[in-house]
Amino acid sequence: MSKMTAPKSTTNLLKQLRSSMQNQNFVSEPIAAYIIPSADAHNGEYLADCDKYRAFISGFNGSAGTAIVTDKQACMWTDGRYWLQAREEMDDNWTLMKEGDPNTLKTDQWLIKTLPNGSKVGVDPTLFTHEKFSPLQQELETIGHKLIPVKQNLVELLWSDRPQRPLNPVKPLPVTFTGKTIKDKMLEVIAAMNEKKAKYFVVTALDQIAWVLNLRGSDIEYNPVFFSYLIIKSDATFTLFIDPRQASEEVKEHLKSEAGCVFTIEPYTRIEEALKEISTSLDQFVWFSEFSSYALTSIIPKKHLLLTSTTPIELMKAVKNPTEAQGMRNAHIKDAVALCCYFSWLEKNVASGNVTEVSGAAKLHELRKLQADFMGDSFETISSVGPHGAIIHYQPSKATDVPIRTDCLYLCDSGAQYRDGTTDVTRTWHFGTPTEYEKECYTRVLKGQLQLASRIFPTKLKGNHLDSFAREFLWDVGLDYGHGTGHGIGHYLNVHEGPMGISWRVLHQDPGLEANMFLSNEPGYYEDGKFGMRIEDIVQVVPANTPHNFNNRGFLTFDTITLVPKSINLINVKMLTDGEIEQLNKYHQLCRDVVGPLLEKAGEVEAKEWLWRQSTPISR
Repeated sequence: MSKMTAPKSTTNLLKQLRSSMQNQNFVSEPIAAYIIPSADAHNGEYLADCDKYRAFISGFNGSAGTAIVTDKQACMWTDGRYWLQAREEMDDNWTLMKEGDPNTLKTDQWLIKTLPNGSKVGVDPTLFTHEKFSPLQQELETIGHKLIPVKQNLVELLWSDRPQRPLNPVKPLPVTFTGKTIKDKMLEVIAAMNEKKAKYFVVTALDQIAWVLNLRGSDIEYNPVFFSYLIIKSDATFTLFIDPRQASEEVKEHLKSEAGCVFTIEPYTRIEEALKEISTSLDQFVWFSEFSSYALTSIIPKKHLLLTSTTPIELMKAVKNPTEAQGMRNAHIKDAVALCCYFSWLEKNVASGNVTEVSGAAKLHELRKLQADFMGDSFETISSVGPHGAIIHYQPSKATDVPIRTDCLYLCDSGAQYRDGTTDVTRTWHFGTPTEYEKECYTRVLKGQLQLASRIFPTKLKGNHLDSFAREFLWDVGLDYGHGTGHGIGHYLNVHEGPMGISWRVLHQDPGLEANMFLSNEPGYYEDGKFGMRIEDIVQVVPANTPHNFNNRGFLTFDTITLVPKSINLINVKMLTDGEIEQLNKYHQLCRDVVGPLLEKAGEVEAKEWLWRQSTPISR
């Protein structure tokens, strides 16, 4: 099995960074530690190449992680999805800190334990949210340290060939896909502002701006967003801060026709200046998400600053309207057609030894492109063979590429952006004969997924209360997995969407589950150096038909909208209950009923035959 690419040499970079940390041309006073988060000015999960400061300084390219550099140490905190990848990609200058491991100090604890008394800690305030900056500032100050906003990004100083910020076209998304006009959405936002006595609402999250303005872009790969800020006023006017080259006449005409109000467009770079102007004559609140950057929230006087963990746009976006909900279902049906064609093609061609992780992912992309309103992948396909499957967010490349084989597991986690919805699906296959242990592990993952999919729960229950249902059968034998069980998903937006989720972690911003939220259901199991397996469906939260209704609260359940069969040859049927067998058979029959006619209509005879084989009813 191939190795990841050779670690990046960071000796000289760290030497230069440490020099800058002492140079008062760049910092107001010398700093003992510099924190480099995996973030941009909008607190996005996925970054444009120009914002990958942490990856540049460390060589570690995973999407989650925080680096801290002192005069003698360089440490990287990342969670269980990336431990293997981080080890492979970082050189010996770096120490991996296993985030989530009870034996690993958290970043704040490590700073307190490591730094000498009276130390200064520096951060780029545009990359640090208010929610992270303020508590860390307070915690450090209580023991004599000081957290300093460093306006000049110190990594940027070293990055001579840093890419330019993207300026890709921005396009309107018609109301036939969005279900609501800008005006409809703005009225709801302004009503929420009036309740909070907020004169201004500053929107910094790119997906929220795209959603409320019914616009989509492509400034960040796989994410249909564009670099911008938005300030909404309580008098029903708004200002969009965007590079003028992206504010085309088409965009202006769209805003004019759908918003039904006065709006202005200003340069993206003018946001701080605009907030400074606002702050000089305030008599009401300026509302931010606490996940906005400290660089922006710190401009507003504290007595006029309103911070909340969720915003009205975030909550509106999370509960899909009927048009969006139907679009999400349609998108997953189209995606099922592409995936059935791909997996049937794999089954036929893998034995030749000519299909690799990379070429397989490319084939899947080509099949998805045949579907109506396809706009691109929703993330880089995780096409992983054998031990690569244990690297939870593995990204195949020329350097790591290996053939898909018949003697080990193959995990494929992929998704697409369609104009009517976003998809995210994982299936695990064995194109030969799996071991009994592999079948046991897969069946335990499947049992957990089936159990979660069928749960009934009260409205507004927070997702973390459901997490253990997916883990129960792994826990029974001392197994587990190191990632969350479910994330929200956008409507032709980000593949990972908050504020709700299903995780062992408590998600403080989770407002509780409501009908027409969409989440993933994706338990898994991984053994380092051996294999990884995951089964992921997207589920829609729907009302449950219960005989009782305690305190008139209302009860909910999940409806699985992913329609791709699960791997029959990896199931130990003896481990399933009669109820689980019935549940799986009903699901597979639904895949036949919905996807089968579409494959037949498209002339995909082999894919339909594959679907029928993979959805054969099972019994003891």
